Amino acid sequence: MDIFLHLSIEDAINVFFNNLVQRFGDYFQGFSAFVLKWILVPIELALKGTPAILILAVVGWLAWVGSKRLSMSVVLVGLLYLIGCFGLWDKLLQTLAIMLVSTTLAVMLGLPLGILMSRSLWLRSGVSPVLDMMQTLPTFVYMIPVLMLFGLGKVPAIIATVIYALPPLVRLTDLGIRQVPEDIVEAGKSFGCTQTQLLLKIQLPLARPSIMAGINQSVMMALGMIVIASMIGARGLGEDVLAGINNLDIGRGLQAGLAIVILAIVIDRISQAFGKGRRHRAVMAKKQKRVALA
Repeated sequence: MDIFLHLSIEDAINVFFNNLVQRFGDYFQGFSAFVLKWILVPIELALKGTPAILILAVVGWLAWVGSKRLSMSVVLVGLLYLIGCFGLWDKLLQTLAIMLVSTTLAVMLGLPLGILMSRSLWLRSGVSPVLDMMQTLPTFVYMIPVLMLFGLGKVPAIIATVIYALPPLVRLTDLGIRQVPEDIVEAGKSFGCTQTQLLLKIQLPLARPSIMAGINQSVMMALGMIVIASMIGARGLGEDVLAGINNLDIGRGLQAGLAIVILAIVIDRISQAFGKGRRHRAVMAKKQKRVALA
């Protein structure tokens, strides 16, 4: 005996998206063409037109500015150089372009949303379940409507990556601002700070470690989408991993996977170094100096 009611939302969802494509399909395609022509392709061309030695130098400089450790800069530059030795430099730049666009969009959306959530309890209550769904829903599920609306290519891959990578940045921005000590906030108000001044000069600077951790997590999650995104035409390093899976070419797949891991390590170390702040670096420098003198 069947005790279950026969319910289905399948037809309603299909009708909704079919109507959406029929009415606004041209706008979605226009948006896709705009992002591809004016944002993604110029970034890719700029990266590919930049000498590899200059990109390596910039990465080394960023690592040194963030950590003040020459050893870290040398190691990270050496790891990126290894990707070039694998013959994957061009695909690395394709992946990096997608990462730059995806991370920029995630920051543009996630940072303001996290700030608004920190100031509004009802907004936090309404957005938190949506963020939970975005984090737990399998990526292939929300990739289906993205493909239906935008077609195959790099733009739907970017949109799917942003959806997947957005929640940690929103949550950690909200958390970082709410954890700013109340006495500091009250001191700012007593000195006549406006809400904007309070946000820009007190809350955001003190919440920077948490915000940078959110950006770091977003970047790591975006990198995790690279292989999946290659299935819908994103190309880059994920394309070689996918080709290795399809052709049972273990060497090719592992080599491209190692390149993705290296890129993740480089981005992770640099973003963490900037997230720790000047005070942490000053303390570490004093400790190292004491050890050296001892």
